[in-house]
Amino acid sequence: MTARRAYPAVDRFRIVAALLVVCIHTAPLEGVGETADFTLRTLARLAVPFFFTATGFFVLGPSFCPGGRTAKLPPAVCRFLKRTGALYAGATLAYLPIAIYSGNIPQKDLPFSLFRWLIWDGSFYHLWYLPAVMLGVLIVWALSHLPVWGGAAICGVLYVVGVLGDSWHGLALQAPALRAFYGSLFARMDYTRTGLFFAPVFLFVGALLASRPRPARRASGFGLMASLALLLIEAFAVRALNWPRFDAMYLSLIPCSCFLFALLLLPQGRGGAFWRTWSMLVYLAHPLMIVVVRGAAKLLRAEPLLIQNALIHFLTVAALSACLSALLSVLTAWHRRRTPRPYDIRTARAWAEVDLDALAYNAAALRACLPKGCQLMPVVKADAYGHDAAAAAGRLWREGVRAFAVATLEEGAALRRSGIGGEILILGYTDAARVPELVRWRLSQTISSEAHAQALCAAAQGRTVDVHIAVDTGMHRLGIDASDTLAFAHLMQVPELCVRGLFTHLCDAENLTPASQNCTNAQLAAMASLIDALRASGCAIPPVHVQASGGILNLPNVRCAYARPGLALYGAYAAASRLTPPLRPALALRARVVCTHILHPGESAGYAHAFTAQRETLLAVAAIGYADGWPRAAGEGRGCALLHGQRVPIVGRVCMDQLLLDATETGASPGDIITLIGADASACITAAEAADRAGTIPNELLTRISARVPRIYDAPKAPPLESASVPLDRPEALPLDSATL
Repeated sequence: MTARRAYPAVDRFRIVAALLVVCIHTAPLEGVGETADFTLRTLARLAVPFFFTATGFFVLGPSFCPGGRTAKLPPAVCRFLKRTGALYAGATLAYLPIAIYSGNIPQKDLPFSLFRWLIWDGSFYHLWYLPAVMLGVLIVWALSHLPVWGGAAICGVLYVVGVLGDSWHGLALQAPALRAFYGSLFARMDYTRTGLFFAPVFLFVGALLASRPRPARRASGFGLMASLALLLIEAFAVRALNWPRFDAMYLSLIPCSCFLFALLLLPQGRGGAFWRTWSMLVYLAHPLMIVVVRGAAKLLRAEPLLIQNALIHFLTVAALSACLSALLSVLTAWHRRRTPRPYDIRTARAWAEVDLDALAYNAAALRACLPKGCQLMPVVKADAYGHDAAAAAGRLWREGVRAFAVATLEEGAALRRSGIGGEILILGYTDAARVPELVRWRLSQTISSEAHAQALCAAAQGRTVDVHIAVDTGMHRLGIDASDTLAFAHLMQVPELCVRGLFTHLCDAENLTPASQNCTNAQLAAMASLIDALRASGCAIPPVHVQASGGILNLPNVRCAYARPGLALYGAYAAASRLTPPLRPALALRARVVCTHILHPGESAGYAHAFTAQRETLLAVAAIGYADGWPRAAGEGRGCALLHGQRVPIVGRVCMDQLLLDATETGASPGDIITLIGADASACITAAEAADRAGTIPNELLTRISARVPRIYDAPKAPPLESASVPLDRPEALPLDSATL
């Protein structure tokens, strides 16, 4: 749903597409001339492919990775099939009286004719789209275990078979074998515009567009104009040859749909469920409005105006369909607002509020600290430090970020399944036996040692593995020693490895003590020396990156291709730094008071009676514990929470699912909300403070918030970056040869 909100032009074009379908069924230019009517009807054939492409993009796209299909249907696909099936059943019941009246209900050859009526032809003539899109989604998902070219080829072949049974049917009839094939086929279905032949190719195109770079606006515009010209040429050519059996499918519809959808993806912002509901209702309701208008025309004896005048007929049907559908859409939106969503804070026991706008704001603030040309590579490992990696990366992608860093192959594959493209670097170790998965998910692997590099090459077996080489400049964790120039030069020439970057980790860059700065200077000098030596040996230098959060804020003038913000990106960086951009915390952790107790002096509470009341005490029990990720070490008075805008101590031992608060000073009642991280009125507890009270660091505190704590994305918006004061007086570059970086 987040992706849908990002493309308002797609949502708004849905209503245009629905009206184009109305054009097909009412022929508004019939009175103008046959050529004009055929031209409009041909252009209107883009509507259904557009709907298929949109479904492929939003439903299949987030989990679409050719060659990487899982055994189970993704949850989004399951939800789509259930909802579309329910919609088809409801629409079938709604049109059943008309179908009975018109004699469209199958009477003979049951159950085959019933299957044909429901699956191939649709229970009413325009409802064929709903079973078609369901079947097409299942076909494309089944093809996702193949390489992209394999799935595309099969979808293309199916579409060609469909075209030869539709607008190019006259060509098929010239071959006896094809004539027999289509004769047998049409004994079982009326059309080839079904989920078997029509839908898969456009669903496949939509899914690919979700995981591939989109063409630029100008290229998409030129491509659309050229493909529309080809569509009209093809339509008039086959019409002149008298080939069409129907005129719903053309070969040129494929590039038309691809370029149209790519063009609609470029304006980004907030769309809306209203447009999606409205367009679908127009599609479903307009045949009923045709019946209503024809019936009203006969009763009023206004057939010359409302029926015989094709343009007036179209405008009347379109207006009635749009008005009725808009009213129903408003009622649907009202009902949605009144229906509690999953993890509604009114019913949740504990939850984390993630402000994705603050995340985008922080990314812009960090970009402003870096030299021109240095791009962000946000670190979204550990589920984006507990903020939800898919949601965080998706928001940053819409802000123009095209590179991300994770810790494991599983984290990288999850990002691909959620629709994230661009560069995804695995910072941690991956066994060489998993090279096929690295290639399948298009992930870049960190080379942690020469032996690791050799193992990756041996496992490649003719494939090329994208890698970044870790450089050990003194941290002595992962990487090849910076002094071993020959090893780096050799790896850059190995055909099985595509070296996409060199990087090191500055292990003490967040500290500004003389000793820490000397350590950082030594690491940077080692990196610069390696780059100089590689350049002198004739090696092309790949993109270099050395700065994490501390490096960005303390060494902003080191010129690199990427910077890898972690904690700072989430607004939880607390160390003193040279630059102090106005970062905003992106997460708040809250829980609900579930009951209260009065303790008299001398009474105890909790495990081992770790808390004993020294006065009459109001004890509040909050529904969050160490199984939710709140550290056990934050109990027994060390940690605190906000209640009614005031700090209250956490007393006794933190339990697995609850903790105890001394609420004597503030008062408490069941249902009250406590804040463990975040703001309440004018008071605030930062992640850094909460971590310090628990004897840990904010990185650990945030990443241990467990999966059973729902993430809710309803936090207030951050103000525009222009309203913040980003320091412009950056410190001078450190005295080393950073130009090579």
